[in-house]
Amino acid sequence: MAVIPSVGLMLLNRGPVLGVGTVGDLVDTGVAAEEAGWDSVWVGDSFLAKPRVESIVLLAAIAARTKRVRLGPACMASTPLREPLLLAHQWANLDLLSQGRTIFVACQGGGPGSGEFAQELVNLGLQRSSRMRRMEEAIEIMRLAWGGDGVDFDGTYTQFSDVTLLPKPAQRVPIWIAANPDLKKPNNVETAYRRVARYADGWQTTHTTVDDIARSWEIIQQYFDEAERPLPHDFQVSVCSNICLAESKEAAFDESKRFLDAHSMTDYSSEFLQRWVAMGTPDDCVQYLRRFVAAGATSILLRISSFDQAGQFERITREVLPALRD
Repeated sequence: MAVIPSVGLMLLNRGPVLGVGTVGDLVDTGVAAEEAGWDSVWVGDSFLAKPRVESIVLLAAIAARTKRVRLGPACMASTPLREPLLLAHQWANLDLLSQGRTIFVACQGGGPGSGEFAQELVNLGLQRSSRMRRMEEAIEIMRLAWGGDGVDFDGTYTQFSDVTLLPKPAQRVPIWIAANPDLKKPNNVETAYRRVARYADGWQTTHTTVDDIARSWEIIQQYFDEAERPLPHDFQVSVCSNICLAESKEAAFDESKRFLDAHSMTDYSSEFLQRWVAMGTPDDCVQYLRRFVAAGATSILLRISSFDQAGQFERITREVLPALRD
């Protein structure tokens, strides 16, 4: 039976905007997750599309009050929207504050449930087609600025010369890439997964089936071979899932749909939620999540898909987390 190596908690930093908890509650829950034995704490990220407590600010607050848990965004949907050199500087300082516990997850944004993403791009004066290259340049600039002094960069969207970014991060920050291409669209699959093989220390995915994760992982490894880049021994396959405990799958589904529709400003289909939410009794949820490990996942990140964030956190910590490691 598969045992999940790493389990992370995704905080609802959109909660204060929706009237669910406060900023203080988010920080306290991050601290409680460390004390309860969770391996990592994650936050969502968006700017105008789905407003929330800003991700780097929230992670910094949690970093200051924790000592062990890894910290990161799931995922950094605003990566193409931010000025990359400033982002590199902010993240280096966050990593220093956390004493080397951060993971950066680059993301181009705009997937299902992205809220007012198109309007966000209009208001920021960015073309949708520029997102992929902007994200790639951000990764290149972060690695360059973190690793050297007096560095130059001449990219499509960003140029600078003789830059020394100080202070440096406390570690070589792992950079993962979030990618969820439709496997029925070969060109999208090739573009997305070749990028993972070219740039990433890990792959993060969500709202996909177990079979598609297994197939995607095979494709990514194939592109590593074609790029003649050795697959890092610590390369991570991270699956983001929602979770809702109830006495039945039906009750958990109803609560998850009510919550996720409000969270993402959309109307999710039943089929979509069935592959995106661990729902039902603790045993139902554990069995559902273990299937992802069998498909290649090295970590599972859980977001509570219920308006009862505190109650669900206590139950999941008590009834699901130990069983995943049993």
